[in-house]
Amino acid sequence: MGHSAGGNWLFYLISIDAILVLSGAVLTSYVGVGGLIERMTLDRILPKFLIIRNKKGSSYLIFITFFILCVTILFITQGNLEALAGVYTIAFLRVMIWFGIGNLLLKINRNKLPRPERVGYVALFIAVAGVITALIGNMMLKPEYLGIFVEYLIPTLLIIGFMLYRIPVLKALLLFVKYLTPKGKPVFENIDRRIIRIIHRINSQEFVFFTKKDDVATLNKVLRYITINENTRRLKIVAVLEPSKHLPVNLKADVEVLDRAYPDIVIEHIEEHGVFGPEKIKELSKKWNIPINFMFIGAPGEKFPFKIQELGDVRLII
Repeated sequence: MGHSAGGNWLFYLISIDAILVLSGAVLTSYVGVGGLIERMTLDRILPKFLIIRNKKGSSYLIFITFFILCVTILFITQGNLEALAGVYTIAFLRVMIWFGIGNLLLKINRNKLPRPERVGYVALFIAVAGVITALIGNMMLKPEYLGIFVEYLIPTLLIIGFMLYRIPVLKALLLFVKYLTPKGKPVFENIDRRIIRIIHRINSQEFVFFTKKDDVATLNKVLRYITINENTRRLKIVAVLEPSKHLPVNLKADVEVLDRAYPDIVIEHIEEHGVFGPEKIKELSKKWNIPINFMFIGAPGEKFPFKIQELGDVRLII
């Protein structure tokens, strides 16, 4: 079109512009994937080796893995641009659906959570329904593209599923090894001990929950969440007290009750003096050598002085 409209100069100008735009899109995808995979790895959803860093501090294995995945898709589709676009469309629309479902869950479970924008239920359902319709239409139009998408989806789900439930899997493996192998053999005993050490190392990661005026029912929800969703046996319940503030009267007694109710978790109650905020969180993270993404808070109210993103990687769990 450029060549027909203006000759060679316009043809080359549009071509160079298209290359720059597409290069920017590729760079953006690498940056986005790098941040997403790194966060998922820090949250122990993906294998830890992915965040091995080089001398310059880059998680190079993430980008190498992403490049290999992109190349394999290119080979599977044999460079067919229509097929590549179809696989991308299915993946993109599924992500958009999960955004809508996530928004709905936030409205139901975190209705009081401060947010700059709010959307009504009707608009949300219309948006999700529209995206679902588009997804179904694309899958019916080219079912073979869905097959390519599933070929990548299933291994990904298997890896994530193993990471989320690796403690039960390792315990089952330990029982299986003990059942099949003869007793008293050093080789098999070493396998048992190695599996036990791996389980112990995973469970030894400490977590922190910052409490203010939470009652025993709220703290019980915290323990239930950690028991179901996190691989740990150690929890610090921390109350950050300003100089003029005092610890709630029943908090110590409530923690003792929960300590007896959850014998598999070592609960430590700590009183920390200061002002709760990003600086205090960083200070305690460095002091205890606990990553910030293993620190939890309850959903704050409208009067909370900080935005959630200002607290770093702290996670909301109740």
